[in-house]
This record gives sequence, structure tokens and C-alpha cells, in this order.
Amino acid sequence: MKLELGYIQINDIQFASESKVEDGIIYVNQDELRALLLEDEHLATVEFDIAKPGDSIRIMPVKDVLEPRVKVEGKGGIFPGMIAKVDVVGSGRTNVLRGSAIVTTGKIVGFQEGIIDMSGEGAKYTPFSKLNNLVLICEPVEGIAKHDHERAVRFAGLKTADYIGKLAKNIVAEEVETFETLSVVEGMKQYPELPRVAYVAMLQSQGLMHDTYVYGVDMKQSLTTMLSPTEVMDGAILSGNCVSACDKNTTYHHLNNPVIKELFKKHGKELNFVGMIITNENVYLADKMRSSDWTAKFCEFLGLDGAIVSQEGFGNPDADLIMNAKKIEEKGIKTVIITDEYAGRDGASQSLADSDPAADAVVTGGNANEMIHLAPMDRVIGYPEVADIIAGGFDGSLHADGSIDAELQVITGATNEMGFNKLSAR
Repeated sequence: MKLELGYIQINDIQFASESKVEDGIIYVNQDELRALLLEDEHLATVEFDIAKPGDSIRIMPVKDVLEPRVKVEGKGGIFPGMIAKVDVVGSGRTNVLRGSAIVTTGKIVGFQEGIIDMSGEGAKYTPFSKLNNLVLICEPVEGIAKHDHERAVRFAGLKTADYIGKLAKNIVAEEVETFETLSVVEGMKQYPELPRVAYVAMLQSQGLMHDTYVYGVDMKQSLTTMLSPTEVMDGAILSGNCVSACDKNTTYHHLNNPVIKELFKKHGKELNFVGMIITNENVYLADKMRSSDWTAKFCEFLGLDGAIVSQEGFGNPDADLIMNAKKIEEKGIKTVIITDEYAGRDGASQSLADSDPAADAVVTGGNANEMIHLAPMDRVIGYPEVADIIAGGFDGSLHADGSIDAELQVITGATNEMGFNKLSAR
């Protein structure tokens, strides 16, 4: 499959009477977009705000972050099975509004939502402080069930990213990047001398509001399977979960998966990037055994020399991570895992809930338990009081002056297990 990404650099977002993209600026008609989102009967109100790099703004609690994209050529549309009809995506051309994002917030659904600071110390730890963000503040109707609330906010983000993305469908991209994967047979013939490597992406699937969707299907309902990496760039995988903010893979992370991009860079030069295996992180032991068995089986079937395994979340998924690493290694395939650590505030505790000598090659995104002080911002979009209850916070985290003392895990994307961050540990 061959996909071209056409990048349109976005330098600003403004509210206006007409929604359009022009000269690197996204103009948004609030009334038009609000009417679209309020078609969902589960939402009572939707308000909009804008947060730009360097602003003294704190966004919390953050549910998801999405990047506007639009199919220009090729089959299907962005977010297949959710917004677009179910069709195989990942080929043709897709325009990307680079430098912008949609951020969803509102009343808390779960306690595992995060903080994005647009300036100050907290901004150093999240990639989303560098983007021009259109923020949705979504309020549900009274008496709504939690799963309906989560779904309504999730779809509000998807609809908005789709709405904004379509504004750039007819714009000629300033830069085009091409990604192509060959079939297994073609790849083997073309690069016989290079080590065969695949990417195993573990997707959060631990139950209600801990979901990842693939072509519109909750991943916990699926067995381990394969995708073309380019399908992910068209929104085949999206977030529906509220795991700790620091290692949550938002939809933006999936669309811009750095493991995929780095493997493409090395493809045909240092290695043969065979493809992508996706597997779940279900709660029950039988499911973990089944999924890790299938993962190792796929790796063997593909004749791999090496595999990179990325995790999402911590604790219970640590068992899945180690099972995958151990079983793949038992097939004679070298394995590297990407994770983060919950090693206590002093860094002295066991980093993962499980371990095995086979998992001896590890890339870490840092220690999520490390304490951080977040200075007050001039303005908060959302609800600052949740600082005391979100994962990483505690009673007394929020101070009278608006500052916050909490563990690093409160910051969205701080220790991302795809490596989409600047933090590590040694």
C-alpha cells in the first residue's frame, strides 16, 4: 500500500463568520460547528476556545487530542467505521493540517484524564503545547450514563476533526511525504539481505472507557491481527480510553505514530519493515494468553528477525507486554519493548508489575510517579478542581493560587509509550 501525506502548515486558529483554511490559518464558524455537534442528543452544550503555544492557558481535564486530516485521493475516508463508511484506507493521498489539533474536555467521566499546559514547566512535557489547539468544552445532558457521556465527547472530537480537515481538501500541500509497504513476498525478494522487522502495537482494551477502536470496532472484541502501517495514518485506530494521561495514546498519537515513521525511514536501508501487528490488552488471563500466542505466531509466520513492541497503560497491561516479549523471543526473534515506569516518587520501586529475563531490551518513556510543580496559569479551560482526583493528583494538589503539585502522570503524553515524548530515564 502506498500513501502520500500532504502537509499544510497551520500557524493560527481564529473564530470567524466563515469556516475555511487560508494562508496557514484555520477560521472556524462557531455556530455552524456547534449545530453539527449538538445533533447528538446526549450533549446539552458545546463551547469552543483556542489555545496557542506560549499562552498562559491550562486545559483540563483533557479526554482526547485529534489532528484534522482529509482524504484527497484514494479509497475511504478519515476515521473509517466511525465517521467515514467502513472501507480499507491507507492508500492514495491524505492532507494533514500540521501544527493544529482538536482537544476535547468538559466534565470528568473517569479519573484518568489529563492536563495540557500551553506554557511554563508543564508545557515541556507534552507535545500538545506546541500546537494550535481548538478546544471543545462538552457538557452532557442531565442523568446521562457514563458510557454515553464518553461516547458523545469522543464523537464530538471525531466530527470536529473531520469538519476542520475537510476545509483543506482542495488546498495544494506545501510538502508531500510518501509511505509504502510491499507485500510479504515482494518485500522478501526486494530486500533479502536486510533484517525483517515488524511493529507490534498493543492497544488499550481493559473494559468500559478503556477502549481502542479499529475500523470502528472495540479492540477487545478482536483477536491479534495485521494492519498496513499506512492505514493508521488515515485514522483506522483511534482512542476511546481514559487511562492515565501520561501514557494514554490519544488519537493524535495514533495518527502520528513515531515508531511507524522511524521504521519507514530505515526501510530498505537498515531493515525491511514487514508490517504492523495489533494486539489487545484484555483483563482476563485467558485473553492475555490467547492474544500473546497469536502475536508470537504472526511474528513467526512473517519470518521476522526482530520486533518492536509498544505498550499502552501500566499495571495490568505489563503482563501482556512481558508475555508478548517472552513468547516472541522464544521464537528466536529479537524483541525490543517500549514502555514507561511507575517506580515510585523516589524511583526506587519496581518499574513494571511483571518482568522476565527475555525482556532485556527496553526503551523507557520515564517515571510517571515523579513529582512536578505546575505554576498557575492566567486562564483555565475546563475544570481546575479535578486536579485533586485525576490519576497522579491527590487531596491538596490544587492550591489556592491555581498552582498544582502532582505526579508527572497528570500531564497528557508526558511518558508516552510510543516514544512520542522527550523524556526518558537512566
